[in-house]
Amino acid sequence: MKIREITENIEKQNFSKYAALSINTKGRQVWEEKCDIRTDYQRDRDRILHSKAFRRLKHKTQVFISPEGDHYRTRLTHTLEVSQIARTIARGLRLNEDLAEAIALGHDLGHTPFGHAGEKVLNEIHPGGFKHNEQSLRVVDILEGGKGLNLTYEVRDGILRHSGKIKPETLEGKIVSFSDRIAYINHDIDDAIRGGVLEMSSIPEMCIRILGDTHKKRINTMITDIIAESTDKDDILMSTVVSQATNDLREFMFENVYIGSDAKIEEKKTKNIISSLYAHYVQNPEEMRIENVKGNKCVDIERYACDYIAGMSDRFAINKFTELFIPSPWRV
Repeated sequence: MKIREITENIEKQNFSKYAALSINTKGRQVWEEKCDIRTDYQRDRDRILHSKAFRRLKHKTQVFISPEGDHYRTRLTHTLEVSQIARTIARGLRLNEDLAEAIALGHDLGHTPFGHAGEKVLNEIHPGGFKHNEQSLRVVDILEGGKGLNLTYEVRDGILRHSGKIKPETLEGKIVSFSDRIAYINHDIDDAIRGGVLEMSSIPEMCIRILGDTHKKRINTMITDIIAESTDKDDILMSTVVSQATNDLREFMFENVYIGSDAKIEEKKTKNIISSLYAHYVQNPEEMRIENVKGNKCVDIERYACDYIAGMSDRFAINKFTELFIPSPWRV
């Protein structure tokens, strides 16, 4: 018996009846021979982890643009925190930890440089609009390596639906949706306090009383609450009390950090960078590697300009803007 088959049998014996078993995947867009060692979801996780799009996340903004401090989160560290939270919840509920991890690692691959500020600009100027979850799916389906990663249906579904009104089909996908929110609310508080944007004393007292007065306690409260509320159920749930406190804390962050705070002062500059680059590449498509997109001879230039810019790291976008629009000093 192959190692993969042993793992699949372990899943059958030990997982909840609500878990997405590897052996029951709806499959890939293009058929492939199965791996002798890894399950399909483990294989998807590894493909995402080894992708260039994943590595670029280390230089993409979470909240603070190009922070100088070593301890501020980036899109990569956010992704890793989401992954760990999702794995903990999945393990606690006897669901498929490998599937949850794969979705978590891939959920933000389509995020733009400069975080949600960059996403907003591309959504405004690109004729087709822009949503990072849809772009994340586009990365794993088409863009990565010029042909995509050929992931399983369940991982692709979880990536696409991790944000928005339509929920993922699997419980593991729903776990990632919760984990994403748990991660960013809590680590953004941590970073905002470090950056002098928030004072701990300004956080709503009711949220502190219900969720905890430290980063560790709040995350633990949210995770244990989800596990308690979701055990032996065909859904992923939070209790009414913890859910309300979490939503109140999220609204507080929007009012005090995400919109109009000192952390957002530089965002006006990023709008100029993104819009200028977009206009430039639409007019000068030869500067993009269009031939890499599945060998397509009739590429939508605006679509690919959007893809090209969305894939940039913060520093690559800044360097390209400098190269294209800032005069270089005369060399003697």
